[in-house]
Amino acid sequence: MWTVKWNNRELQVEENSPLLSVAEMVQNEYAHDILLASVDGKLAELHKTVKDGSRVQFFTAADKPGFQTYQRSLIFLLVKAIYGVAGRENLDKVLVDFSVSKGIYVDVRGRVTVDGDFTAKVEAKMREFVEEKLPIAKRSVSTDEAVKLFGQYEMHDKEKLFRYRRVSKVNLYRIRNFEDYYYGYMVPDTGYLKYFKLFSFDGGIVIQMPVQKEPEVIPDFNPGEKVYRCQKESSKWGEALGVDTVGDLNEWIVNGSIGELILVQEALMEKRLGEIASQIAADRKKKFVMIAGPSSSGKTSFSHRLSIQLRTLGLKPHPIALDNYFVNREDTPRDEFGEYNFECLEAIDIKQFNKDMTDLLMGKTVAMPSFNFKKGKREYRGDTLTLGAEDILVVEGIHGLNDKLSYSLAPENKYKIYISALTQLNVDEHNRIPSTDGRLIRRMVRDARTRGTAAKDTIAMWPSVRRGEEENIFPYQESADVVFNSALIYELAVLKPYAEPLLFGIPKESPEYVEAKRLLKFFDYFLTVVSDNIPNNSLLREFMGGSCFNV
Repeated sequence: MWTVKWNNRELQVEENSPLLSVAEMVQNEYAHDILLASVDGKLAELHKTVKDGSRVQFFTAADKPGFQTYQRSLIFLLVKAIYGVAGRENLDKVLVDFSVSKGIYVDVRGRVTVDGDFTAKVEAKMREFVEEKLPIAKRSVSTDEAVKLFGQYEMHDKEKLFRYRRVSKVNLYRIRNFEDYYYGYMVPDTGYLKYFKLFSFDGGIVIQMPVQKEPEVIPDFNPGEKVYRCQKESSKWGEALGVDTVGDLNEWIVNGSIGELILVQEALMEKRLGEIASQIAADRKKKFVMIAGPSSSGKTSFSHRLSIQLRTLGLKPHPIALDNYFVNREDTPRDEFGEYNFECLEAIDIKQFNKDMTDLLMGKTVAMPSFNFKKGKREYRGDTLTLGAEDILVVEGIHGLNDKLSYSLAPENKYKIYISALTQLNVDEHNRIPSTDGRLIRRMVRDARTRGTAAKDTIAMWPSVRRGEEENIFPYQESADVVFNSALIYELAVLKPYAEPLLFGIPKESPEYVEAKRLLKFFDYFLTVVSDNIPNNSLLREFMGGSCFNV
């Protein structure tokens, strides 16, 4: 018998037992199904065997590694079911594209009609596979063999992806006779994948999944039309350029065309900014441009660039940072953990903000505050503001779309903008890049540069940031007059050399090491782009440095 250490206890197991057997011994200690394990600090699938003296930890869908494993495995099951219902010969591509509601939009292309009937058949096929508890098998092949295989499978995105991989081996997964590649770990069999619901939506399929805090509950399907349209438009734009996967981006880099791609992307962003400015200028009742979005969306750079566009139209914009209206530190509410909650609306002096804005509308001269973050105090340094006929305020902060913030301002005086980095690039057709990953990488690089914050600390605080976004930002995104996507199709290749050293600096014994290792593996897909060609007014400069704006 061997001894395995788990949760400060020692378990006696048979020699060479799989982790699945150990998980069965302790499953009743967990509220949800065990999906993944960690052995001596390294993630491992449940089919792996233990060693004598190993330190074992288990994850469910309530933990981020387990939740990602569940999502990934469910996507694999969905793709297999689509191929099973449609027939490989009738499919050109199955593109797992972007998030919608609490699910993921899947674009099915080929000689099939994707309607309610087709979606119902796919869901029935998935449920059939779940009941059968089909093993999800794994094998390792050479990278050259993977390129050849995916060429034969007509999954050309993966074929292209592996041409630029440095590693010699690739792990492939199989359900029966259907083989595919996925970035990350899988559950042992399809019987684990019980919680999902499919919806037919806009010519595609949305697979609605549970959220991490409620792993057995399927949320209501509530697609945000404005954000969805922005995501789809961005995705179609990338595809039209021939850059919708990492393999495509790597080809642009290898062919020496990346400078052109950067210019085209920046020009598109400037064009879109100009269109928004024109909409604002066309309605002279608009005196407050309210900008909100989740962390690391580039709100500050966006507000500066929009202000320049407004100036070209004869307006006089004035930036207002909501952070300057923070209440003093000792008056800041605390969260359930006793920590200061800077994300909640009550952290802002709403009454003073509304008084100042109302006074400005009435033509009064107002003393404008500045928040001293080192002292935790709001200060007045002699800055004043008076609004004239051509003046307009550009207000930026996470609560900008919440009407409770600006309760005294009439709707006709406000123009609302929701900004987010909605990643339009996929690793390949079945492996999407979550927008949250792109924003986390942006924030990690910026925090290290501007605040000296270690990547470990940025990763540690990210769940709290995400909870704040879910509560204070996402519920109001559809109230915006316009949605702006700040993601740049080339940005991850540029941020790679900035982020990698930070991630390598996270020690193995740190709880954040698992996430750091995942992101390092993710960066392996990308070739590097040097930052020399990035314009100094680019949104990306807010994070990597060198911006012409004071950000």
